[in-house]
Amino acid sequence: MKTLADVDQKIKDRKAKVYTAMEFKRLAENEGTISEDDVDVVTCGTFGVMSGTMAVMTVPVADPGVFKKADSITLNGVPGNVGPCPNESLGIVDCTVNGTARRDHDYCGGHLFRDLVRGDSIEVVVFSEGVEYRRTVTLKDLPTAKIILIRGAFRNYTGFVNPSKNNVKTIFSGPQGLQGDFAAASVSGCGEINPIQNDPDLRFLKSGYPVMINGSCGIIMGTGTRSTSKKPNLFACADMKGMDHTMMGGFITSEGAECLTSVGVVIPAIDGISIKDLSVRDADVDLPVADVRDRIPRDSDNYGSVWNAGNTRVVFDKDLCIHCKKCSADINCPVEASPSRGILNNTKCISCGSCVSTCVGKAFFCDLGSLNYVGENVPIKIRQSSRAKAEQLCMELKKRVEIGNWNLRGD
Repeated sequence: MKTLADVDQKIKDRKAKVYTAMEFKRLAENEGTISEDDVDVVTCGTFGVMSGTMAVMTVPVADPGVFKKADSITLNGVPGNVGPCPNESLGIVDCTVNGTARRDHDYCGGHLFRDLVRGDSIEVVVFSEGVEYRRTVTLKDLPTAKIILIRGAFRNYTGFVNPSKNNVKTIFSGPQGLQGDFAAASVSGCGEINPIQNDPDLRFLKSGYPVMINGSCGIIMGTGTRSTSKKPNLFACADMKGMDHTMMGGFITSEGAECLTSVGVVIPAIDGISIKDLSVRDADVDLPVADVRDRIPRDSDNYGSVWNAGNTRVVFDKDLCIHCKKCSADINCPVEASPSRGILNNTKCISCGSCVSTCVGKAFFCDLGSLNYVGENVPIKIRQSSRAKAEQLCMELKKRVEIGNWNLRGD
């Protein structure tokens, strides 16, 4: 039987047989029988709203001795939590910032993290003993800046519908809320390419194993909060320096902004068990469906209903744009990616599908699928995960492995 050491050596020698999750699924479908001799590693990924994201940062504010210790801190208006180290009289502030902490309805920690990684200047405001101190910083100015994922990459999520007569304001929606009368379903999760779907028993995805968070190599520290044997998730950490701003950000819901995070892993194919696990398909992945008002699952579907072939990306036809004075697609875009001068911002777009149902001119196209819920067929109107971004992550991770820039044992 192959070992992690064997696969690591192949990666180091650039001789590993590397597949993205998408490539491996096609290979398994076409070839029928695959053994560990046919593949060494498979790259898997997920991208979407992950509320359990936070940052730990050291922020320089003033010269030593200017103030004793900080009482509060905001970064671009997003509130942070000072400490735990007081750093008395050093002029620096250690703090944590939650990805869901909000400056206002449309800007949260997720947006802040993206802006830092992008290289933007960030306004810092600190209060100490009633006195305000201000400074503008960039990521380069921060001695420490790490993203910690306290729970992420759930093996599978819950889909939501709204049986009531009225729209429901919820974090499981876009800006307009979740429509009532079974008019809309909300889904999350990247199905068959999600990391834990391909290692459901966490044989490899455990403490000390390498992981990619927002494009930066980090480490898994164990299972995350609310992790169970049926719905495990990961606790992980990575340095913000080296992250890719296009693989993270914020997502505006009717209840305010949420944090977007991406997670990628390299899973070894060392035996028949791992081959079997890596062969999972969307139709095999259970998707509980719940009433958004109480979040109690009363039915289930599967991710085959969400990620049908060819529907991972939203397509924009600029010739069909009728140039409304108030663009409904723009107003309802959770990531502010709607067209400007007839050009869709593909860097920000996560193909959530909001524009498909809200555009007056029907200039956006994507078959978003539907979910079954106690006899109702409910059309999916919002996807809080991006399969297209996750596939992009799998391909990037494959490139790193192919050039030997990965170590499965994390040493």
